[in-house]
Amino acid sequence: MNKAERTRRFIIEQSAPIINKKGMAGTSLSDIMEATKLAKGGIYGNFESKDEICAASFLYLTETLSQQLDRAVLRGETAKEKFSNLLHAYKGIKTEGGCPILNFGVEADDTHPGMKENVKKVIRASQKRFFDILANGISSNEISSDLDPKNFSIKVFAMIEGAILCGRVLDSNEQMQIVLDAIQREFETWLI
Repeated sequence: MNKAERTRRFIIEQSAPIINKKGMAGTSLSDIMEATKLAKGGIYGNFESKDEICAASFLYLTETLSQQLDRAVLRGETAKEKFSNLLHAYKGIKTEGGCPILNFGVEADDTHPGMKENVKKVIRASQKRFFDILANGISSNEISSDLDPKNFSIKVFAMIEGAILCGRVLDSNEQMQIVLDAIQREFETWLI
């Protein structure tokens, strides 16, 4: 990695938690300058706009999250282990400012069509992570073929994201624990 790439990466790493917490509109260039200790020219020498920093920050945050979740899945051998590991990983994930999918998605919904597309891709990839485990479990006769892996994946992802939101607002992990336990119990009813 050359110096320009390291500087760009540094700006993203320092800006991402701030943007995730304060939002795209709520984060000022001054916030980014303060976090990075770089002058305006140092920032704009590496990025064309604050929107570009926001997009890069979202990708950085979601790639980091995705890597954590993928590692959890890889620790399992059976569909049950993979699914359970994935649920357990969601319980332990901590990101400063909350879930970037929720944070960026809500803000981008009406105001940033490019960011909305980025969030859509991440949502679909997150749902696909569950879908792949379920579909492979059905193929290997670990999970009943009566389960619709697409519908179940969408429901599981939406329930987890809702629990993340409730947990952030209520300053409690209770909703997450209840939701993950309910998902696990329902999943186990589909095991052969």
